[in-house]
Amino acid sequence: QVQLVESGGGLVQAGGSLTLSCVASGSIFSRSAMGWYRQTPGKQRDLVALITRANITNYADSVKGRFTISRDNAKSTVYLQMNSLEPEDTAVYYCSAIGFPYWGQGTQVTVSS
Repeated sequence: QVQLVESGGGLVQAGGSLTLSCVASGSIFSRSAMGWYRQTPGKQRDLVALITRANITNYADSVKGRFTISRDNAKSTVYLQMNSLEPEDTAVYYCSAIGFPYWGQGTQVTVSS
């Protein structure tokens, strides 16, 4: 059984920082690229950042230079360091193993102007 648990969201002022964490249970983490997604009401869930098993990263243009994804394989945890946050970053953030239909409950990030 695969379980993904996100944490670290909250309310922050524009220009502030947050670090999200996602712990994955089961063997899926070690054999998968991992991604962070975000979703706002009425919109589709979009990929924000991904990291491969070889630690190759890729980012959506909207967060490039501000967000950093990383992973700790020993802890089966993927992180998203978010700096210079903007009100447009307000969303529910989810992690997932790329290519697998598993999702956590998400963590809310709210950026006030």
